[in-house]
Amino acid sequence: MANFNELIQSDTPVLVDFYADWCQPCHMMAPILEDAASKLSGKAKIIKVNVDKNPKAAAKYSIRSIPTLLLFQDGDIKWRQAGVVPADAILSAVQQLEPAT
Repeated sequence: MANFNELIQSDTPVLVDFYADWCQPCHMMAPILEDAASKLSGKAKIIKVNVDKNPKAAAKYSIRSIPTLLLFQDGDIKWRQAGVVPADAILSAVQQLEPAT
């Protein structure tokens, strides 16, 4: 959990996928997250948190259904979505955090 807290404090957006091995929709998210990760290369980090192995983290962020995605920046939740989320929605959420040029 200490490492998790360090990761989400980053000014680089961190997308956290709360999942469980037995969850079929979570398995459906895996290729979507891989696609998003390839398109985000360097713009965001994506980490997975197994709710069965990390119940305190799930409780801390009120994870009531899985998969649930939380997008952190500087330790703050900037976006939250439960269920299977299309890659475009993930990319859009991250792009909203990018500084205007």
